[in-house]
Amino acid sequence: MAYPLLKHNGIRNGVTRHSAILRLVRRLAALLLLLVAFAGCDSDDAAPSTASSANFVAGGRDAFEKAIARERGTPIVVNKWASWCGPCRLEFPFFRSQAEKRKGEILFIGVNSNDNRGDAEEFLKEEPVPFKHFEDPKLEIAASFNAVQAFPSTAFYDSKGKLAFVHQGGYSKEDDLAEDIERYAR
Repeated sequence: MAYPLLKHNGIRNGVTRHSAILRLVRRLAALLLLLVAFAGCDSDDAAPSTASSANFVAGGRDAFEKAIARERGTPIVVNKWASWCGPCRLEFPFFRSQAEKRKGEILFIGVNSNDNRGDAEEFLKEEPVPFKHFEDPKLEIAASFNAVQAFPSTAFYDSKGKLAFVHQGGYSKEDDLAEDIERYAR
């Protein structure tokens, strides 16, 4: 059986079959390259935005450290999380509840580390909390409170602005989080 597309020696109207197939392959390759280029134009994996939004505070580590210093006199609980982190997702309702119960008494801050802005924003729509978040794509803020490795991590600052304790890993019960808040965020 002869395969007409594989036969390269025929000539029809002055054009070889080989050159016609080659032109078709070139056109398809160009079309494919255009599709790939356009697909990358709206990617969520683009460089993180530095602008603030309804949920995020701009400024990185410097702004985070200034916020901690500015709030002297108020204990602070900092939750480092990522949208892709299962334990982070499980403990988020505990932080929402504790932040609502302790409003005006303790400041809660979120630090979204090693994540992309689009996924983080989507997660915050699913699990809203009554506090602001800093973006930390390179774990620079997390490094300031010794929480680079574990996801999630929770840092407790006392009312003097001193780092009192860092809980590595997630909370499996709200009572455990409440107990650590009572113990360290004073």
